[in-house]
Amino acid sequence: MNALLRRTRLGREQLEHELLAPLATKSDESKGRGEEEDHDEFRTAFERDRDRIVHTKAFRRLKHKTQVFLNPDGDHFVTRMTHTIHVTQVGRAMARGLGLNEDLTEAICLGHDVGHSPFGHTGEEALSPLVEGEWLHSEQGVRVLTLLEPQNLSSEVLDGVRAHTWKIDPPPQTPEGWLCRYADRIAYLTHDVADALRAGVLSYHDIPTRILITFGATSRDWIDSMVTSVIDASHAAGEITLDPEQLDVMNELRDFMFERVYVRPESENQKNKAITMIRDLVQYYSESPNEVPDSYTTPTADPLHRAIDYVAGMTDRFALHTHDRLFRPTLFD
Repeated sequence: MNALLRRTRLGREQLEHELLAPLATKSDESKGRGEEEDHDEFRTAFERDRDRIVHTKAFRRLKHKTQVFLNPDGDHFVTRMTHTIHVTQVGRAMARGLGLNEDLTEAICLGHDVGHSPFGHTGEEALSPLVEGEWLHSEQGVRVLTLLEPQNLSSEVLDGVRAHTWKIDPPPQTPEGWLCRYADRIAYLTHDVADALRAGVLSYHDIPTRILITFGATSRDWIDSMVTSVIDASHAAGEITLDPEQLDVMNELRDFMFERVYVRPESENQKNKAITMIRDLVQYYSESPNEVPDSYTTPTADPLHRAIDYVAGMTDRFALHTHDRLFRPTLFD
């Protein structure tokens, strides 16, 4: 007997129907891609999507994009890349616990932040006045994966990237997309607290007692508690959800982080420098559109959107170096 199995796509698609929950999104029932293409012999559609995302330039740039602290000192602060890995692992754990499609969940989680601008959500704030409505990294993520680095991904993956933030309506069309919403929040609340403690912005005794009583004393406890809560509540309800009391505590933690970390007065000076820098770069490249590499935008984009595509795709350090080159002295001392 051969010591290994030869599992083809067709065989594993059949296993999905046998092993996954009725609510799970099955690979062979995908709504398809923008352009039809031949199936892979071994990989399912969502596995191919996952592989394509991790090979994009936008995904690689996440390792040098800020999560919370702008241009931080030290090697242990979370970046967009490590955040994405955290989200992916949390998402897979919940998908496995609920019998949902792990590969679809992983693909959505891996791609959810590829459209993020430099300097975290400060970048969104800097870019929003330059466009009609609001500039959203979720929309830019879809633009990256369909136009700037077209990957011909499945409809379900693109929908999950589009709707991974809670402000987006309509919400995700798949339960796996909903898992990414929860995984994103679980991951960032947990590791952002750890980064704030590391940076001295918070002390352990600042954390509200209700949060410690509900979720536990350590970040490992928090992740375990939140993941378990989503699995238990979703299983009981037959849809992806969280117990109202647990959700209330999670929202209290989020409000606490906004007040004490994300929008604290001490960070305003650095935040304003980052906003000025991003807008300086957009203005410069919108006035010099020929300096925007074609690989960072689309041929039909007007000068402003060529500039926004380019600047939004920059890593923090590349944006800093470029602004330093164009507008010395640098804004960051």
